[in-house]
Amino acid sequence: MDFIVNTPAQLGEMLSSARQAKGLTQAEAAARIGVGQSRLSSLETTRTASLSLSQLLELTALYGLELSVRTKDGRDAADIDW
Repeated sequence: MDFIVNTPAQLGEMLSSARQAKGLTQAEAAARIGVGQSRLSSLETTRTASLSLSQLLELTALYGLELSVRTKDGRDAADIDW
């Protein structure tokens, strides 16, 4: 299933749901990617928090997710001259 994320709130909600589906506590997930539980909590509840790109990729992998970027108009990324 694809999740379209346009806001920090949507990302936080999606990550929280994925973490819970994996049966992980915030403390367990945070420890696995090297951040504090309070930082992960802030990310999930959209208080001021940030993760590095590598931490976000580690978190999505931990939850069995992958990060994908696509064009809004639906064009295949391979057809775009980046």
